[in-house]
Amino acid sequence: MRSSSKKSFLSEPFVQSLFLEGIATAELCGACFELIIIAENWGVSMYAIYLFVLTLWWSLNWGDASACPYTHLEEAVEGKKSLRVAFLMIWAELIGGLAVFRYIQLLWALEIVSTHKNKAFEDCSTDLQVPVIFGAFIECVATCICRVVSRALSDLNSRFATIIDSFVGTSLVVAAFDYSGGYFNPALATSLKYGCLGTSFMEHVIVYWIGACAGSIASLRVYNMPFIQNFIHGRKEKAL
Repeated sequence: MRSSSKKSFLSEPFVQSLFLEGIATAELCGACFELIIIAENWGVSMYAIYLFVLTLWWSLNWGDASACPYTHLEEAVEGKKSLRVAFLMIWAELIGGLAVFRYIQLLWALEIVSTHKNKAFEDCSTDLQVPVIFGAFIECVATCICRVVSRALSDLNSRFATIIDSFVGTSLVVAAFDYSGGYFNPALATSLKYGCLGTSFMEHVIVYWIGACAGSIASLRVYNMPFIQNFIHGRKEKAL
């Protein structure tokens, strides 16, 4: 009886979505921990190549999971999802992102490869190299651009939408790399950089949570601006 009720609970679509968001976020953050090592040892160009390939992989394999908190806030603002559901999704993502650090720490402690040497318990430092308000502005604007491009590509239903979206996202990350780190994802930033030297709790929240989420919410307004809608309608008519 107890076994069947447990199966019934796990088969609930909402519960499955929570698990999928947590798993997807763990995968994202785990891979990005390794991307940090690639950037440190082989430079930003190699980092960008791997990030681009990984972004394609995630787009093709995650299904409905986003591994990004502000996508749920967008849906709440649009009335597609309640605030309670949105915050539960965000909670699941945070759990996945924070939990995977222990796995990565264990992996690094094994020092299977030379680039993992002394990394497991090394003090991390902030990626924020500009004043807090500028960092928040960078995360805000870049996130807004990412979301507008993603929505436009989705509406246009382009064959190359995934490739273009991944290229734009990767390019913006590289552009912001030496300023804010270019995270554009609060759960990812918290998993990788919360508690690192050089940034306080409030500074982290302002730059990586308020900045990114503000950009995401702003993208809803920006996307509905006449010049963007006219461009999309024009492209659709040409496709016909």
